[in-house]
Amino acid sequence: MTSDKRVVVIGGGLAGLRLAQRLGPAATVTVLGEETHVPYNRVLLAEVLAGRYAPEVTALPAPGPALRRGVRAVRVDRAERAVHCDDGTVARYDTLVLATGSNAVLPPLRGLFEPEGRDLPDGVHAFRTMDDCLALSAAVRPGARVVVIGGGLLGVSAARALAARGAQVVLAQQGERLMERQLDADASALLHEHLTALGVEIHTECRVRGLLTTGSPAAPLPGLRPGPRASNAGGADSSARPAFDDRVRAESGKRQGGTETPRKVTGVELADGYRLDADLVVLACGVRPRVGLARAAGLDVRTGIVVDDQLRTGDPHIHAIGDCAEHAGQVYGLAGAALEQADALAAFLTGEPTRYTGTRALTRLTLTADGDRTLDLAAFGETTALPGDEVVRLADATRRTYRKVVLRGDRLVGGVLLGELSTVGALARTWEGEESPHDLFHLLTDDGGH
Repeated sequence: MTSDKRVVVIGGGLAGLRLAQRLGPAATVTVLGEETHVPYNRVLLAEVLAGRYAPEVTALPAPGPALRRGVRAVRVDRAERAVHCDDGTVARYDTLVLATGSNAVLPPLRGLFEPEGRDLPDGVHAFRTMDDCLALSAAVRPGARVVVIGGGLLGVSAARALAARGAQVVLAQQGERLMERQLDADASALLHEHLTALGVEIHTECRVRGLLTTGSPAAPLPGLRPGPRASNAGGADSSARPAFDDRVRAESGKRQGGTETPRKVTGVELADGYRLDADLVVLACGVRPRVGLARAAGLDVRTGIVVDDQLRTGDPHIHAIGDCAEHAGQVYGLAGAALEQADALAAFLTGEPTRYTGTRALTRLTLTADGDRTLDLAAFGETTALPGDEVVRLADATRRTYRKVVLRGDRLVGGVLLGELSTVGALARTWEGEESPHDLFHLLTDDGGH
């Protein structure tokens, strides 16, 4: 690749900016970023919501003139190799990279939208972008009644942050336990205990059926009855099926038509008919890849935009990386994978013989609270054993620590750690390198991390 080659990147997030940085002067790079904010690290949004970080702390390294902020790509013309933007401009490319990221899932809840409407009721917030974070931060008050729908990584982070702001938080999780994709039952129970100590009221196997808003019928909906704050029934978490396509853009508080008086959320209705009063509702029901541009351009789309080991789509001039990309049937949705894909694509585009073979994802989360009520957790690989696997656990109730690894034959295939992460580096290196752990007890104890 020479410096006169035009590389257009759609998406000004972590993956797109990392690629532009890695390419440097090797190409003429243009990054189209839809958001008007300075590029930021999405992983830190929960800390902004909790009031621990100012928004500017989340800023990514300055991308320079390559980034055009506040510009949305609306159409890709593959024949002309051109990207048409919402401001009327056209960006022509030799290589196009789709780094469009993902959207928050809006679950199919009764009352979420009015017929033919696109506006969320006031008080209902997604938690995905800086705008989402700032709107929610401005709305929350000490004592506010908040229902967080979804008990995955995003929901747990949001619940903890809102509790730190003094809100009365109820977390409704459809699944049997919190963070069920990352944690085993024992680790999830410890996380449940920690959040409860922070004042978060948690209900698992609890399915939210709908929202109650001003303007809702005065009479109870069928099956609705007053009762306890919640009950176990079965909800909308990261496994919920998306009900709306990529054209739906939820902007709480911004009216685009419909009634003169904005609807305001007053509560949520559970599947068993019980009701939770709420001043605010947070939709933390997972994300899904933004694939609308790719699909409209005729590219192969399954869950994400399908790419090969060069992160290339069926069009040799178009690549995809980050949350929107699907490689070998896997959509990662994690920062680590986005960075690895950007690095691999930059190497390929500059002539290095590089293949992307997948990412071994390590999830880390710190739940910070006042005093000594801080919980660190990490999970990698397969945390639930299969028949025939060997499991090794170390637990210390006094120190509030839990460590577990899963062995398959002589290979470490996964693990989960809570409370003390000094050994996670050594364990992760053994797992990533597919090495045989020679002294597993040493790896699980503090000495193994040094």
